[in-house]
Amino acid sequence: MAPSTTGREIDGARIAVVGATGALGSLVVAELERRGARLLVVGRDAERLAALGTGVPVVADLGDAGAGAAVAAAAREHLGGLDGLVNAAGVVAFGALADTPDEVVEELFLTNVVGPLFLLRRVVPLLEESQGFVLQLSAVVAERPMPRMAAYSASKAALSAVATALRTELRRSRVDVYDVRPPHTETGLADRPLSGEAPGLPTGLDPADVARRIVDALAAGEHDLGADAFGTPAR
Repeated sequence: MAPSTTGREIDGARIAVVGATGALGSLVVAELERRGARLLVVGRDAERLAALGTGVPVVADLGDAGAGAAVAAAAREHLGGLDGLVNAAGVVAFGALADTPDEVVEELFLTNVVGPLFLLRRVVPLLEESQGFVLQLSAVVAERPMPRMAAYSASKAALSAVATALRTELRRSRVDVYDVRPPHTETGLADRPLSGEAPGLPTGLDPADVARRIVDALAAGEHDLGADAFGTPAR
């Protein structure tokens, strides 16, 4: 599936979605399926993966270095290769840095940065074979770090830095790298932090609209999709 300046053909593309059972990940899965993609759906809970009703399920924890090998093996076995990887997994924490437990800082970086690096190390060779793509879901805090979200902001900025570096690193292999940084979206993630309480946040975007915009960007070849590209919430 060769890259194009006009974007990606989704119909028939073999795509793995990590974090497929999340509020946003599941909507990205549904949007990709609607457009004809052949999917691997990756997550930690077999029952929730089965409930998606689509794709080849791969039970794996992003924080485990073996997750990437499991994704690569499933892609070869069930799809004959892989054209794209969408990383929609992530965790959040709130509160002053001095009040954030060490183990929470560690978990933020394990899930949001280290796990994706482990995953990419094992999946990139497949994407080089197909001249495929990587799409990373970062967040608005990568470009606008927020107080009482220092560690979370830093982890998302690190994920965006990975995308920026890989975009050049993989250019000769003709692998496209997308960095997507949506603004606050009503996924419910803010209600499930690792620690702390969410600050007062304005009404976020509809996650279905955000998922659609993400897949539109993939199809159009918009490799750097900042928060301003998503518009404002409907009132």
